[in-house]
Amino acid sequence: MARTRHPFGDWRFAIKTIAAMWALYLATVAIRAWLQGDMLGVLVPRLPMVVSGIILTVCIYLVIQSVEEGAGTRRRALIASIASLVAAIAQALVVIAAAPLMQDREAKYKIQAREGAVIVQKGREITIERNSGEQPLVFTLPRIDELDELEKARIAADAAVVWLFFFAAWSAVYIAGVSSGQVAGARRRAAEAEAAAHAAQVRALRYQVNPHFLFNTLNSLSSLVMSGRSQQAENMLMALSTFFRTSLSLDPGASVSLKEEIGLQRLYLDIEKARFPERLNVEIDVPEEVEESQVPALILQPIIENAIKYGVSATRAPVTISIKAQPLADGRLQIDIVNSAPPGAKMREDRKRPAGTGTGLTNVCQRLEAHFGGRADCRFGPVDNGYRVSIAMPFDTKLEGEDD
Repeated sequence: MARTRHPFGDWRFAIKTIAAMWALYLATVAIRAWLQGDMLGVLVPRLPMVVSGIILTVCIYLVIQSVEEGAGTRRRALIASIASLVAAIAQALVVIAAAPLMQDREAKYKIQAREGAVIVQKGREITIERNSGEQPLVFTLPRIDELDELEKARIAADAAVVWLFFFAAWSAVYIAGVSSGQVAGARRRAAEAEAAAHAAQVRALRYQVNPHFLFNTLNSLSSLVMSGRSQQAENMLMALSTFFRTSLSLDPGASVSLKEEIGLQRLYLDIEKARFPERLNVEIDVPEEVEESQVPALILQPIIENAIKYGVSATRAPVTISIKAQPLADGRLQIDIVNSAPPGAKMREDRKRPAGTGTGLTNVCQRLEAHFGGRADCRFGPVDNGYRVSIAMPFDTKLEGEDD
């Protein structure tokens, strides 16, 4: 089961901001139309421009969404600026194309000059009324489609500048809102990661003092001593002591290197191998190039625990638990934990894995998501004669507290 961020997860916020910006534009136009006393004459001709503007704003949103996750605010702002410029040019062309519809049919502008003449503009017609009793002068402005190409280009450039600020304003509001949400989300994930880490440590401590675990371990130690295998008993005691000490000393909210995490799981597996000397085989493949990658402390503990409980303890046949780590092409680290039994091995009815994901694996996936967000991946499911758990997270060798 993959846990990835939906590329259009913020579409509701985008729709709200687009609607708010264009509602504000329509409100200003409506106020102007009301003051002029010609509501339809002002609003209706501008509807094609509003429709094209909304479409272009949605296109800007889609362009911003095409930037890969984690690209950073600066890169998103640069992409948004370029997209806003292109949208402004396109909107200016729409203005030029729709110019014949833009002439206000009934709107009239009237102003008195200092010299006493009254200047009246209605649509493309300008009338100058003089006090001397002479006939008014009437001028008719040419339509935009009647102008030469250079003049059209100048008008389009002026319109593009105006609309550039409009689209850039929406982009700024959108990016600021998304960035604010990401910061809040990062804080929330950090808090969840810390809480999950505490829960993981509590889970490990509960396992350490679990009477069943202690009983099996002490029983195995007793068997080793009674059979005269004192060296193996001593080795098991040392592994048990080191496992307890290391687990208790871990900072619940810290990350550790993969090498340290694997070392802790080796101690646990050594203890379990003493219990199942003939039934448990362990294979660990961790290349040196990934040993220093940082992983959440104790992230593998519930997975290994499940492999023992539902794999080794569930059959009398030998079971191999393999742990393999490898870098991925997308800059992440993948860790696979597989427990497999020979073909035809019979499973104990009381230890067969129940339907569903299981609490332990669910907690691992939730902790990865809280720690890394959409950059983490968690998959699990049955394979031939066994079960596989695959987790992926950013391949990061930077230690906590190290400067960027």
